[in-house]
Amino acid sequence: MLNSVRINRDLRILTYAFFEVFQGFENLDCVKSIFGEKTKEVLSGLKVVLFPRRGYLAVDDETGYILVSSHYLKTADERYLYLDVIHELVHVRQFMEGKELFDERYSYVDRPTEIEAYLFTLKEARKLGMNDDELADYLRVEWITDDEFHRFLCTLGVNPQKLREGPKNKLGYRTLPR
Repeated sequence: MLNSVRINRDLRILTYAFFEVFQGFENLDCVKSIFGEKTKEVLSGLKVVLFPRRGYLAVDDETGYILVSSHYLKTADERYLYLDVIHELVHVRQFMEGKELFDERYSYVDRPTEIEAYLFTLKEARKLGMNDDELADYLRVEWITDDEFHRFLCTLGVNPQKLREGPKNKLGYRTLPR
């Protein structure tokens, strides 16, 4: 999977066609299952916008473009970047379906669009051979609390060894080191 794609990590802060940044994703079964027979058509029309500040990837909820932190593009773990692209492609499909990507009625870890995208992505991560500890490391983001993180892992069916053995917080949840 990873060796069947190529990610151009040395780009200036501009807007690019998807295939200028991410090659080979159109041939992945997991991506074909997101868009079906329209995979090449969708990806051919998709834009990628590099931005200068630190961050990760996101889908712009007005254009459907994939936004990428240029720093993250250059420095991210190869597996994480690969999985993040797949995650964001699920959001692109959701955008095309008219779904509210950033529904403020939900916290990040409870948002239906995030849960759908992460469940899809975790299936691909498991195909890469990632275990639950590695999945938990991948899922850990700085904008959620330890309690939200624990709930997120439970929702997604990720049960890392570190969480089973780690110290408990004030609510009785085991915590993972950051």
